[in-house]
Amino acid sequence: MASRCQFWLPKKNRFCAVAPINDSKFCGNHSSRADGDMVPCPVDPSHSVLRENLQGHVKRCPLLKQTQSLAGQPFYQKGINAGEEDSMSANGPDSGLSDSISSEMKRNIVYGMSGDQFHRLLGKIRALHDLICKDIQDSYQIKEACNMWIKGEIDRKIPFQEKHVLQQASILGNLDEFGVLRNYDGGQQREGNRSYGNDANVVPAVVEFGAGRGYLTQMLADCYGIKRVFLVERKSYKLKADRSLRQKESLILERLRIDIEDLNLNAVESLRHNPYLAIGKHLCGPATDLALRCCLTKQPNQADTEQCRDKSKLKGLAIATCCHHLCQWKHYTNKRYLLELGITKEEFLAITWFTSWAVDANHSEDISDVTDSKTFLQSSENESDGMIGCTVDEIVKSMNPVERAVLGFMCKEIIDMGRLMWLKECGLETQLVNLVV
Repeated sequence: MASRCQFWLPKKNRFCAVAPINDSKFCGNHSSRADGDMVPCPVDPSHSVLRENLQGHVKRCPLLKQTQSLAGQPFYQKGINAGEEDSMSANGPDSGLSDSISSEMKRNIVYGMSGDQFHRLLGKIRALHDLICKDIQDSYQIKEACNMWIKGEIDRKIPFQEKHVLQQASILGNLDEFGVLRNYDGGQQREGNRSYGNDANVVPAVVEFGAGRGYLTQMLADCYGIKRVFLVERKSYKLKADRSLRQKESLILERLRIDIEDLNLNAVESLRHNPYLAIGKHLCGPATDLALRCCLTKQPNQADTEQCRDKSKLKGLAIATCCHHLCQWKHYTNKRYLLELGITKEEFLAITWFTSWAVDANHSEDISDVTDSKTFLQSSENESDGMIGCTVDEIVKSMNPVERAVLGFMCKEIIDMGRLMWLKECGLETQLVNLVV
């Protein structure tokens, strides 16, 4: 420890790992300053600077040039896909919670309940899951077209991790099984297909949201021969698939470095009037809701589920959801649906917090036999009879990991089913599946 900086990092629960500078207990980043002297950078709040250096830092912040360039783009529209905070909840006026709720705040909502309130919420979750989550099937689809990736017969320079390859292949396999990829034939319009109009020069495109390095699109290009690609990602990555994609003959690639929340897809000139397929493998938490709104924008002053437009351009959509614990009420696409089912904003936030319990069980545990919510409801209710008057903390500690995991998966499916219903009301044929078993 003597060879490390002695500045304590509370979020990481450890000391800074950087070596200290000469004649000091601290490294260059943490020496001669107090926490109160640090302020968030107004250009990029993810990092902080000394207050005395703020004015000079703002002029040379690495993100400044990118932010200024983005603001001048026609497709940049601040918060266009963010959604709106409802002024009323199912139980009356809004609680006054802010738009962005941290995990700690969600935890406080749960542990601020009485034991009876907690049990009633669990009962409501199980009953709701039984009502709306009946038709979720396992659909692990690996098509012959993806064999070159499954067998590792790809460029050695392209990163290969079996776990990710199988996930990506199943996403594409489900798209193929659902009939979405039938119109993609090396970028050429098939004879007799009216969905793209009569313009033979129209090339169907693929838009990958939260693209990261872009290897889901790389597999789609290798296996199905797409010819026009748009990668949407707010961060900058090394080892991207862009170089490999650009080497493909006649493939057109455009990377949009922008937050999905601020992307007006209809204003992307090179995509205008083009049919496209939307995909996403790691759309964490609210990013899924932002992407859905981005593809199915609504007219001003309309509810989220009313008259979604521009469906004619969207030819298909496949999203692997994740990180449900990050979901926010403001961004969620189908607030009205949950309110009609009796779920308030505070209960939704608690449900998102419960989703983190899905990983509580040991990975070697087989929870397939207890995912039937009716069986789980009966066993939990019998056990809760002896927990009358207990606090939430005591009740949670009495639950075994498998019980918590089952409840976490139920909450994930309820959140995703609400999104599915929103897509149905927008006129899409939809299906919610488990893509990897």
